[in-house]
Amino acid sequence: MDSQREALQRIITTLANKDDEIQNFIETLNHTLKNVQVNTTKVMIDLEEEFGALQATLDEMKASMVNKIKQEQTYKSQELQNQLTICNNALESSEELLDYANRTLSTNDPEAFTKAAKQIKDSTEMKLIFTRAGVTMAPAFRLSLKPKISDNMTHLMVDFFHEKQMLRSLKFLPVPRAPEIDLADCLVADNCATVVWRMPEEDHKIDHYILEYRKTNYEGPPRVKEERNWDIIDNIKDTEYTLTGLKFESKYMNFRVRACNKAVAGDYSEPITLETRGFNFTFDGTTSHQNLKVDDFTVEWDSSGGKGQESRIKGKENKGSGTPSPKRTFVSGRPASARTNRDRFTGESYTVLGDALIENGQHYWEVKSQKDCKSYSIGVSYRNLGKFDQLGKTVTSWCIHINNWLQTSFAAKHNNKAKFMDAQVPDKIGVYCDYDGGHVSFYNADTKQLLHTFKTKFTQPVIPAFMVWCGGLNLYTGLQVPSAIKSLQKGDGGLGGSENSLTGLAQ
Repeated sequence: MDSQREALQRIITTLANKDDEIQNFIETLNHTLKNVQVNTTKVMIDLEEEFGALQATLDEMKASMVNKIKQEQTYKSQELQNQLTICNNALESSEELLDYANRTLSTNDPEAFTKAAKQIKDSTEMKLIFTRAGVTMAPAFRLSLKPKISDNMTHLMVDFFHEKQMLRSLKFLPVPRAPEIDLADCLVADNCATVVWRMPEEDHKIDHYILEYRKTNYEGPPRVKEERNWDIIDNIKDTEYTLTGLKFESKYMNFRVRACNKAVAGDYSEPITLETRGFNFTFDGTTSHQNLKVDDFTVEWDSSGGKGQESRIKGKENKGSGTPSPKRTFVSGRPASARTNRDRFTGESYTVLGDALIENGQHYWEVKSQKDCKSYSIGVSYRNLGKFDQLGKTVTSWCIHINNWLQTSFAAKHNNKAKFMDAQVPDKIGVYCDYDGGHVSFYNADTKQLLHTFKTKFTQPVIPAFMVWCGGLNLYTGLQVPSAIKSLQKGDGGLGGSENSLTGLAQ
């Protein structure tokens, strides 16, 4: 019966997953169909605009060329009109001279004839002005009977044969093909993601690439309905890109890329999903000491024990109200319902725990002390840490402790024993926990120098633990185990001491 129930449960799970995949695919199809309609309208509008711009350019060129023809017509007409006026004046003068000469021929007075003939000859040869007629005789004889301007306008003719052929050969711009992401060459390490792609065929016209990515908690193909939008990296010149400084608060990341030429972007590549799982947790305010003020990624010493903050909140709640608010309605910005274990630690155990258990695998996080922090501890412990217990003073806790009060001391602590270290206290400390291998190691987060390693065999889940006195700590999570630390652990090199080498710690 149990085996059948388990088999049926597996079938139900498989069907549910398949139903989810089909639903996502239907949403993808509907989204694509909608985009086809929208994008078709867009390219039609763009086409109309381009042809409208082309027609406007042709109209502008036509107007310019028509104006040029009219200017040429005006120039030639003016020149011919001037030449015609001169010829008419010359003709009129010539006719008057001819009439005078004919009348001279008919005279019978020899003396008058001789005198008139001499005047006509002198006027013609010496280009004198004929006083009686009042016109110049010379133009009629030196006048050119050839037009200065021809009536030929062919130099203003056009032939758009080649241009017409070119227009007829116009085609849609070649759209770059979708790149192909090389999944085998993509790499996720050290909170960086490197994506590598290639073009399906060589294309020298590619100007740049656009990479888009988003974080998700869903494995498999990207979903249309996703709570996160795509982030865009534009103007990538190479066929690979590395995103650095990521926080992996999600389990996966989707990636897609498209190629662009000078005018148009191509289709997206087939998207890929890369696993980017990191260790995510925050400070658990429900486990903090009364003298600690806790935010998700910050814990600070508060000598007032939260009373000042509670008084301010209480005053705000009671203002304008006749009903007093319940005591400690809010502590450190959290509802009182979330602080049911407010006295989880008390006395001098100024401790706060993380809100995530470690039951298997390898995990890494970093901690940075705030300026002038007097004393703090960083490590892991079992959940059974007593309310008066201090980190490193029990058999169920492992930590490194930094004391900047009076003089600086730097020690690894476990089971009420300490090993003091000569190393300089780093600005930021990395904590590596290999639950299955039984290692808790501490590193300089910047240089990855190993500070100390505890070797043990965990019998219960462990939880990140922190102690703060007079100061504060900043927490950095969503981190992967750095490659440098993986290499050190693989070779088991440089392990800086085990629990058995710790010396006695004075009470």
